[in-house]
Amino acid sequence: MSATLPLGKLSPEYLAELLGNHTFSLPGDRVLVYPGVGEDAAVIDMGERWLVAKTDPITFATDEIGWYAVHVNANDIAAAGGVPRWFLCTLLLPEGRTDRAMVERIMGQIASACRSLRVVPCGGHTEVTYNLDRPVVVGVMLGEIEPGDLIRSGGVRVGDIVLLTKGIAVEATAIMAREKEAELSSQFSSAFIERCKGFLHDPGISVVREASIATSTAPVHAMHDPTEGGVATGLWELAIASKVGLEVDGDAIPVLDETRQLCRVFGLDPLGVIASGALLIAVSEPDAERTCAALLAAGIRAAPIARAVPADRSLTLRTASGVRPLPRFDQDEITRLF
Repeated sequence: MSATLPLGKLSPEYLAELLGNHTFSLPGDRVLVYPGVGEDAAVIDMGERWLVAKTDPITFATDEIGWYAVHVNANDIAAAGGVPRWFLCTLLLPEGRTDRAMVERIMGQIASACRSLRVVPCGGHTEVTYNLDRPVVVGVMLGEIEPGDLIRSGGVRVGDIVLLTKGIAVEATAIMAREKEAELSSQFSSAFIERCKGFLHDPGISVVREASIATSTAPVHAMHDPTEGGVATGLWELAIASKVGLEVDGDAIPVLDETRQLCRVFGLDPLGVIASGALLIAVSEPDAERTCAALLAAGIRAAPIARAVPADRSLTLRTASGVRPLPRFDQDEITRLF
């Protein structure tokens, strides 16, 4: 019997092997972007507009999972340069724990999140199922993009500057505060915990707005929404997809104070915790400053955190204490809490 796989994402190497063995094309299938490590959305040629499609589950969070499901799927549509339009979801509910109030609460969260993005909820499936200890939402977001506006995760060029919006890790901060409130209440004030819980909405886990601002300001070579495995894994995925190396300035990575404090309590590395709410944007060096300025004018902080180098230089992390390889987190740090 082979060894069981650990909690979290499949490793990039194993995922690449799986996709290489099981992904195929058919004549006339019109698929423009097939599955790949670091590529989070499929793109299909529909004529005057291209269809962008994404699916992602919500498994760590239990509170406001409907809101999470809409926004994390919309983020990957926006990171491809598209506009989210239609949302479908499969809602799996635990046997013996589900009542009408729970179902209506989750559906209300989905509707509210869709309205905030002007997205239409247009289908899906709901059921009460066995052997679950919490609700699970699997979302599918469909969007549109004008031909020629597609942005690939694999578009980073040597010499590009990689920007990071907001800070790390917005989503993880909200999850830790919401899922571990009882443990945190002995160490932090209720006001602090409520502020951390509120990260879900402010600064928020959506990156749709910053993606639109960036693409309207300068030619964007690549964008990527770091999720499981944190910003470190997001940078690895960006580099693998683009076949480049990255020199990462660890001291330039904005870590929100609330995030730093909660990660310290649980012994987690902020670089490796789930990071929806931040967007990685690769632009040429002359465009980096004006892109940051445009985002700041809209109230969104952005910082240059890395420079693309030839692939043979791999990925390095420079801090005041020296230079070391950029860590990889095939399993998100936050899985250690569950």
